[in-house]
Amino acid sequence: MKAIATIDLAEWRAGGVVASEVERTVDEGLCRAGFLLVRGHGVPEGLSDAVRSAIRGFFALPDTVKQRYAVTVGGRGWIGPGKEANGYAEATATPPDLKETFAVGADTRTGDPKVDDVWFRPNVWPDEVPQLRALISCYTDAMRVLSDELLALCAAALRLPANPFVRWAGRPTWTCNINHYPAMSVLGRPQPGQFRIGPHTDFGTVTVLDREPGAGGLQVYTEPEGWADAPYDPTALTVNIGDLLAYWSGARWSPGRHRVQPPQPQAPDDDLVSLVYFYELNHDAVVRPLEPPIGRRRDLPPVVSAEFLRTRLDAITVG
Repeated sequence: MKAIATIDLAEWRAGGVVASEVERTVDEGLCRAGFLLVRGHGVPEGLSDAVRSAIRGFFALPDTVKQRYAVTVGGRGWIGPGKEANGYAEATATPPDLKETFAVGADTRTGDPKVDDVWFRPNVWPDEVPQLRALISCYTDAMRVLSDELLALCAAALRLPANPFVRWAGRPTWTCNINHYPAMSVLGRPQPGQFRIGPHTDFGTVTVLDREPGAGGLQVYTEPEGWADAPYDPTALTVNIGDLLAYWSGARWSPGRHRVQPPQPQAPDDDLVSLVYFYELNHDAVVRPLEPPIGRRRDLPPVVSAEFLRTRLDAITVG
């Protein structure tokens, strides 16, 4: 897909002319598609494979066992099949998404129950897969570091004199969803209009995706190309921006609209696991959109991060 640019964070860290070129590429890529392929990300080699191997052990458990850890959308634990329809977020009528999810999130509690019970709930760790806690914790620590660097790069790409995300992301909300997309040989044929994940944009700042290649994978929408398969690079992570970061840019950047295709008849046994890290900001961060000449609009009022995100999470919950 030509609209998605590739950058190397090692080049940006080096500074100088090469770093300026990376910043230009980021700005252009986020204007076009809201997506980037990111090399040089610094995530320890083999970590995502270890997480994926361990979580497959959890997903292989009987539903009666997984039910002990069942939660609704936005919770911490197992979100079973039929609970979520991401297409609802953009008012696209679709059957529920063809996936199950194990979700963890930020647990840096504030002491305010009204805040903590929504944004900083305790994580749930299945006794049946004891290695999962240490592996996922290591992975999400690496994702937090990477996400902060990506936001710093976003600020630099717009030539801002300072990085506003330093003060906006001291105690950020985030969620890591590990999605399991079962094979068609297990599920049967999808319903008409049904996806592994329906068409939508993400809600927060940056989303970092570690994906497996396969049929029925990620597609990205752009005006010039329509829907097209997202490029896959085994050395890179796929990064897209969400509604909150696009809003902050004053509608300069496009939130990356995407979907995950249903399982395909030509690959009926294709069983995929994706690691998806959704990064946000402090729950009470007040985001003031950039105005022209950087932003594209002057009529966007400030928003509070948690309020902005809550309406979108409610929208994708089935029932």
